[in-house]
Amino acid sequence: MSVSLINTLPNSLKIASKIVSYQESASGLSASRLIQDTGTCLAPKVTFSRSKEDLAENTFLELSENCIVYLGPTLLGEKVARKVFSKGLSKEEKELISKSFKELSAKAPNVKNKIIPLKAAIALTTMLIPLAEFSLSYFKNLFTLKVFKKSDFQNIASLEKNEENKEQQEMVKNSALQKIGLAGCAYGGLLALSILLAKQGKNSKKLQELSELIIAPGDKLFKNNGKKSNFVNKYFSQDFNSDNGKLAMSKGQLTSCVTIGGLGYFGASADRGKENLLETASRFPLVGFYIITGGELFDKGFKKLLNKFGYCKDVINKDLSSPNFKELENIAKNLAQTNNSDVKKEFKRLAKQKVIVSGVPYLFGIGVMGFFVAGMTNYFTRRRHKNFMKTQQEKI
Repeated sequence: MSVSLINTLPNSLKIASKIVSYQESASGLSASRLIQDTGTCLAPKVTFSRSKEDLAENTFLELSENCIVYLGPTLLGEKVARKVFSKGLSKEEKELISKSFKELSAKAPNVKNKIIPLKAAIALTTMLIPLAEFSLSYFKNLFTLKVFKKSDFQNIASLEKNEENKEQQEMVKNSALQKIGLAGCAYGGLLALSILLAKQGKNSKKLQELSELIIAPGDKLFKNNGKKSNFVNKYFSQDFNSDNGKLAMSKGQLTSCVTIGGLGYFGASADRGKENLLETASRFPLVGFYIITGGELFDKGFKKLLNKFGYCKDVINKDLSSPNFKELENIAKNLAQTNNSDVKKEFKRLAKQKVIVSGVPYLFGIGVMGFFVAGMTNYFTRRRHKNFMKTQQEKI
């Protein structure tokens, strides 16, 4: 993207354009996305924190989760597991690790049967990420219990000022330690299976079939139904995506993080009382759906709406994709030549369209899924508690 062109924009549009451009350029950079998403996700929770304990818990969870999700796949998948399981492979075979199942299926049987179990082994190794997500909620309970000496959600959320129950605290502590231990055992089993796949997969038909089920479940379960196959592969495959030959988190791995992590959310919430469980039940399904597919659906729906009314047509392709901001310069030059107009004017018009197309879904995520959901769940928690206490008093 030309620096001179973006600097010709009005200040407000220039700032918005640079934000959108940065978001796109940072999409493959884990550290940049970590900082960016932590800020936007943590801000609503900090705003609506109900106590110092609530603030500390939200900060702990948000920072930990984003570190795991954004840094985990690259560190554990690309830097560790891929290197370990690629030992002994030729240069060409090492490059095949990042290829998709369909690309590998077209290779010779000896190559396919060797590489696919290795891909499955790497995928299982990185199941540490969703299991860590699961454990985080229990670590949060232990953290609050250790630092603030509290386990009663009514006290943590400033609903009441009850005296802490020592028996409940012990139950919360033991439950957390037990669940973290179970997650550790589960990962130990998956790690053992990944080693077995890596060492014996190429020689065993059953292990090859298991490997295919792990990285391409749709192809195994729905061979004759392309639509179902693509859906299952997209949301349930544990294989990585390829980002210029490097392993990057896939939609299926994200689904695993949300679902397995969700079990931890609900379990840890239930340990601390009915109010905590109900709050989680009112918030998590919305946020989880948005993370997995809701954000994507909103983005596509918004583009379809713009397309229908003829808005932003120069930055929305037929497949509803949108060119990156850095590509707008060439598009502006081509339009200027075609329309016999000024390049700066064309670039300004394209920049406005791009900011709308990219900015509205982003603001929706922050405003609705961030501030609105955080505020409403806190409001309804307090309202439910007041109604419950009123009912109890009426009974007396």
